[in-house]
Amino acid sequence: MEQTQSDNLDKEEKFLLFSIDQMYDLFLINLQLLVEIKEHAAEFLEISQKKYLATSEEKDPNTKFIKNEVLLLLENNVQLKAEIENRKLNCWQLDDEYVKILWKEIKESTLYTEYMSTKLSSFREDKDFVIEIFKEIIAPNEKLYEYIEDKKLTWVDDLPLINTAIIKMLRKSKSSHDEHKSLPKLYKDVDDKKFAIDIFRKTVLNATTFAKEIDGKTPNWDQDRIAELDKAIIKMAICEFVKFPSIPIKVTINEYLEIAKEYSTPKSSIFINGILDKISKEYQESGKLNKVGRGLL
Repeated sequence: MEQTQSDNLDKEEKFLLFSIDQMYDLFLINLQLLVEIKEHAAEFLEISQKKYLATSEEKDPNTKFIKNEVLLLLENNVQLKAEIENRKLNCWQLDDEYVKILWKEIKESTLYTEYMSTKLSSFREDKDFVIEIFKEIIAPNEKLYEYIEDKKLTWVDDLPLINTAIIKMLRKSKSSHDEHKSLPKLYKDVDDKKFAIDIFRKTVLNATTFAKEIDGKTPNWDQDRIAELDKAIIKMAICEFVKFPSIPIKVTINEYLEIAKEYSTPKSSIFINGILDKISKEYQESGKLNKVGRGLL
């Protein structure tokens, strides 16, 4: 909004919620990717069995991977199927070369060799294997990263969070064969979504006031020399100081320092920390903070 000089709050709020919703698309396609790899492996075995000069191993292959219980749970998850269909997320049908690339890497890995050294496994072994191939082979794959970056630019920022969410979901999976097992929700609850809207609206509507608070806190910098992103981070933190009474000061500062480390310049977190520390102390001394609950200062 600062860069485009936009003052259409409703339009920008819709864009914010749309970009958050797209995170869920990324979550779904990465889950579906595991299913597509399993299906590609099944097709590979079927083709091998039909070879005219098939070896004895090809005629009677080890089906442990395609019968992996965790992968079968994902394949049969009714909600996952419905979400993929409703959102028209058919990217792996259109771009199946990435499925082939990942299957090849998995098949050639030590993880796969060790897993396939026996023909039977427990649910625990199946789950541990899927988690490991996701962490070690799928998530760090450079070609997949480039594909995701090309597909939607904002997805690259969302990817670490999405990968973590998938690992958490896989770890919680149980051998229940419940085909209707629900998927994690995008928002934790109604308040979670409301917070996203509130922090956006309250920061924008009070941006001029918050900008004045920064004046004088940066003796070696004037407003024009502070990076746009750093200003946005500082304003959001000030907004939490004064507009969100249930959030502790230390939590606010720590959260926005982490955001600065992730998105801004190498020295930004130190710079931002100094400003927020000064402002929070001034607010405490002047009684401007209206925090409720124990330990919130």
